[in-house]
Amino acid sequence: MLKSIHFSGVLLMAASPLLADPLPSWNAGETKSAIISFVETVTDPASGDYVTPADRIAVFDNDGTLWAEQPAYFQLFFAIDQVAKMGEADPAALSSDALKAAAARDIEALLATGKDGLLEVLAAAHSGMSVADFKANVAEWLDTATHPTTGRPYDSMLYQPMLELLRYLRDEGFATYIVSGGGIDFIRVFSEDAYNIPTSQVVGSSLVSEYVAEGTPMLMKQPDLFFNDDKAGKPVAINHHIGKRPIFAGGNSDGDFQMLEWTTSGEGPSFGLYVHHTDGEREWAYDREGHIGVLNRGLDEGDARGWYFADMARDWAVIFPAEE
Repeated sequence: MLKSIHFSGVLLMAASPLLADPLPSWNAGETKSAIISFVETVTDPASGDYVTPADRIAVFDNDGTLWAEQPAYFQLFFAIDQVAKMGEADPAALSSDALKAAAARDIEALLATGKDGLLEVLAAAHSGMSVADFKANVAEWLDTATHPTTGRPYDSMLYQPMLELLRYLRDEGFATYIVSGGGIDFIRVFSEDAYNIPTSQVVGSSLVSEYVAEGTPMLMKQPDLFFNDDKAGKPVAINHHIGKRPIFAGGNSDGDFQMLEWTTSGEGPSFGLYVHHTDGEREWAYDREGHIGVLNRGLDEGDARGWYFADMARDWAVIFPAEE
């Protein structure tokens, strides 16, 4: 039985066979049909659930939703590589167990240092430099670094079905935003090339930046946290940066629960989507346990809330784009 979506229009079972498939990497099924039905309904001026283009806002988490996140967040791999470079230049800079573990690229040892250790490594790699220099470091890293398991460049480990969904929504007049717990300056380096999402439509966590006008004016990144864009912080950040409640939200973990809840609790049509990591052969299979992408509350409450799950093993014919 098809679940009800948060709109009153007629649920179309599939796109018209006379039209090109807008989601070719999605297998036929309930979730794909529901996405297409929702989009067709809210973009049809004759529909009672028509939404004007100005209000067609779609928000997506990044890690585990638009690109992979295992065995650790890619931004952490970036930080580890930056600390390793720091250690090569000045071994005395490795003044703690966390920094030494990062320089040795020993993720297990780093994780054993706990939250404080991780924050120390992130601060070392993300502060004490200008925003421009930080972005240059990220760009250089993306051009040269490869994933430890797949050997692919990190920015090639995007999810092809989600790239198609982003494009489909934009083709139908939606504005697509990234709302991520990852760093806003980090994601803005690649968001346009990877997702065709401009930097102005990236919302993320951030450190304090300080304006320095001595010599050439610049913004300097400080080690203190300015905003954590995760869990209940996501609706707050959406309101702050976008100023409108979205009508479409996609995530993959309980860190995204409040974003989906906020999106689908407004008046009018809305759609909540969870990417469910069920494919241990082509990607990774995980949900309720682990240190990354944990999904408990979403699984427990998602069906009752009318949200949909993109089961990677069942719903996606392709995971990553073909390597060039």
